[in-house]
Amino acid sequence: MSILASRALPPGMPWALIAAACLGSFATTSSGTTRAPFLLDMARDLDVSMQLVANLVSLTSVSWGVASAFGGWLSDLIGRRPLLVVSPFALALCLVAQALAGSFFWVGVWATVAGACCGAFTGVAFAEVSGRVADSQRGRALGWVMSGQSLTLLIGVPMAAAVGSLIGWRGWLICLGGLSLVACVSLFATVGRGTAGHTRPTVRPSFRTALSPRVLGLLSSGIAERICYGLAAVYFATFLQATYHLSLIEVALPLAVFAIGNVAGTILGGQLADRLRDRLMVFAVAMALSAAAALVLFLWHPSLEVSVALGFVYVLLNALGRPSYMAALAAVPEDVRGTVLGLNGTTASVGWVGAAALGAAIISWDGFDGFGPLAAVLALLGALGALLCRRMTAP
Repeated sequence: MSILASRALPPGMPWALIAAACLGSFATTSSGTTRAPFLLDMARDLDVSMQLVANLVSLTSVSWGVASAFGGWLSDLIGRRPLLVVSPFALALCLVAQALAGSFFWVGVWATVAGACCGAFTGVAFAEVSGRVADSQRGRALGWVMSGQSLTLLIGVPMAAAVGSLIGWRGWLICLGGLSLVACVSLFATVGRGTAGHTRPTVRPSFRTALSPRVLGLLSSGIAERICYGLAAVYFATFLQATYHLSLIEVALPLAVFAIGNVAGTILGGQLADRLRDRLMVFAVAMALSAAAALVLFLWHPSLEVSVALGFVYVLLNALGRPSYMAALAAVPEDVRGTVLGLNGTTASVGWVGAAALGAAIISWDGFDGFGPLAAVLALLGALGALLCRRMTAP
């Protein structure tokens, strides 16, 4: 009886792989996000305007999105291990090349290539972790990998500011390159030969096979969710500064609270994804609740403390649904999982670019008050899309 019970239990979580993927996610996300404290220093050093340096985000997002789609498809064609090892290694070289570049042109070139390296890694890492755990554990596993991205705001940016104050932005990029090499070695050790992530598939993957109506619906909902998150992540500090006339140093603690909400939501969301089996319903409910939170956050701001607390609640609710969304998206045949999760990286990049563009347009038209209705409508559309996909049978 004990033998039968042990066979019924899911295998243990591959914690070493999850930790390596989490470290890789932290390194890839930090390669672009931690540039924020150095915009003025980079502009002075490279003799260009700060706005031009800020546009590196757009270059990185575009190359990230394109490479994510191609990298996911390639991982289904040749196996995942080559991309999981080569991508962080190439990222390390690109970061060092940026640190040594003497002009903005070459910084832009290497930042664009670095974004492609990140895109080739992220979706493949999600696909590898998804393939190495049982479906009943997938929400938690993906939640932990996503926490590497969330920790960039909580740890990466403050660390970049502290270390960069001593060795400059070029020195920080070299440190980040070293971290990416550590991730490369970790993934080389944990994605073993002979695993599903290494072997060459027997079926040639195709975008037509991967893009079922259910997957297309989920990817569309993912774009709406990323715009909702991006509006807060990109503009929350500016919202607080404009509303309460805060200095840059005074925004640090509210941003830390915001980042804690993101990390906590991701981890708790992974637990919910595995305990409540109707994952798309979890995602839909989380998005609907975040719609209400967005309205309150941007339309009602009686005090700084209230706004910070509402920002925490908003990002927590948004993050709660993300692991369920990713676990539902990963419920596709193994031979196209890399392609599907790679396309998720592409749509996420579309969402980030859309958040930056829509946010700028709304600010010029109606100020931050327009953020609430916009985020609420998009969140409800994402929830509706998830409910419609819920009616479709997973392959």
